Amino acid sequence: MKLLSIAIPCYNSEAYMEKCIESLLVGGEEVEILIVNDGSHDRTAEIADAYEKKYPTIIKAIHKENGGHGSAVNAGIEHATGLYFKVVDSDDWVKESAYKAILGKLAELSGTDKVLDMMISNYVYEKEGVKRKKVMRFPHTLPHDRMFTWDEVGHFHKGQYILMHSVIFRTKLLKECGIRLPEHTFYVDNLFVFEPLPYVKNMYYMDVNFYRYYIGRADQSVNESVMISRIDQQIRVNKRMIDYTAENKTKIFANKKLKSYMLNYLDIITTISSIMLIKSETEENLEKKEELWGYLKKKDRGLFRKLRYGLLGSCMNLPGKGGRKISLEGYKLCQKFFNFN
Repeated sequence: MKLLSIAIPCYNSEAYMEKCIESLLVGGEEVEILIVNDGSHDRTAEIADAYEKKYPTIIKAIHKENGGHGSAVNAGIEHATGLYFKVVDSDDWVKESAYKAILGKLAELSGTDKVLDMMISNYVYEKEGVKRKKVMRFPHTLPHDRMFTWDEVGHFHKGQYILMHSVIFRTKLLKECGIRLPEHTFYVDNLFVFEPLPYVKNMYYMDVNFYRYYIGRADQSVNESVMISRIDQQIRVNKRMIDYTAENKTKIFANKKLKSYMLNYLDIITTISSIMLIKSETEENLEKKEELWGYLKKKDRGLFRKLRYGLLGSCMNLPGKGGRKISLEGYKLCQKFFNFN
């Protein structure tokens, strides 16, 4: 069995996928690299097949009809045979020294009595045109260099969240929790690092800058104008997170630290949705904002009160043009947290 399966969702990725693949090949035979060609129209399939032919014991090319990022991740999970599973987007890459350190630690931990459910490491924003790179770290929030549980997790500051770039899950956990991401939908990475959390018991944090997250292309999903144009997909993900939280409260609320973390994450996503709807400055989208908060209230009044009357919720729901102006000031804060373009 391979130690780590790495899925690379690819859609028309010919211009940058090779840099990603080459950075992952350093893992050698301990790693299974799954290049998921999601119905590309360029040379992505050809490149994937060539790599599989050159490295048949390491790389597997998976070809499928276009279904979006979530569909490609689903395919990766289905085909994964490794003990652990990670997603690396085709325009991103990993740092060799940190990569080797993580593989070494995963190998070490796989031989112990305790079962590791989630490995966490740092990621670096490789933002176009920015010399000083922002590093997302968790040294004062998570115990490091030892196994720990939710009870030992510290306070997460706003903007300090465990995103897809930070995590490696136990493959069997992902399959057992039944996660299946929606197709033809952006922003599903939020679901990938949200829905498995109630099943996570044992975690390990390594304070190494492993994942390099490229950001700056005009067509990237976190570009502000792109987010506004795809706001219905953001809302779809937001509502699924609301549904999941409301329908799994017993499991989530059983641990105070898990509850706090997941509610704060839901709060941030709902805030982002609200800001983008306000920022678009259309009556239609202002109505969608009201509908989103109405959906939350109808689904679970307790959750609605926690989010609506918290700091972020209060700022997002101030009435009139003046209220919306104040809300947009909060947008600048989210820009800082989430590095929107």
